[in-house]
Amino acid sequence: RQAYKERWMDAWRAWLAPWLEADHPVVVVGDLNIAHTEDDIWNPKGNAKTSGFLPQERAWFTELLADGWVDSFRHVKGEGEKIYSWWSNRGNARADDKGWRIDYLLCNPAAAKRIVAVDIIRQAGLEVSDHAPCILDLAD
Repeated sequence: RQAYKERWMDAWRAWLAPWLEADHPVVVVGDLNIAHTEDDIWNPKGNAKTSGFLPQERAWFTELLADGWVDSFRHVKGEGEKIYSWWSNRGNARADDKGWRIDYLLCNPAAAKRIVAVDIIRQAGLEVSDHAPCILDLAD
C-alpha cells in the first residue's frame, strides 16, 4: 500500500505542475495524509515510522513546496504553531488534541499573493467528521 501511495504522490505532483504556472489563482485542497513537519503532528517521535509521517513522504512534500506551491497555513501562521485537522476516532484523541495536520490548502503563486486569512475550524459542535473544516480567504 505504501508503494502505491508513493507512486500516486509522484504522478499527482507531475499532474499539478501546469497549474503552478497559471496566471490566475489556483488552490489545491485536500487530505494528503501527510504531516509535513513536527509541528503538524502531536507525537513526532512516536510516529516516525508511521505512514503519513515517513521521511520519504515528508521529503516529497518539501519538494512540492520547492516547486512553488505554498502551504497557506504555514504562510500565514508560520512555524511553531501546533494546530491539527485530523484526530483518530480511538480514545480521546480529539478531546486531548492529539492530532495531525494532514489537510491542506495549497496555493500557486498567483493565489498566495491574495491570501488574507486561513484557519482550521475546531469549534465545539462541528465535529461531524474525524477531520476539521479548513478555510482560506483570498482577496479579490
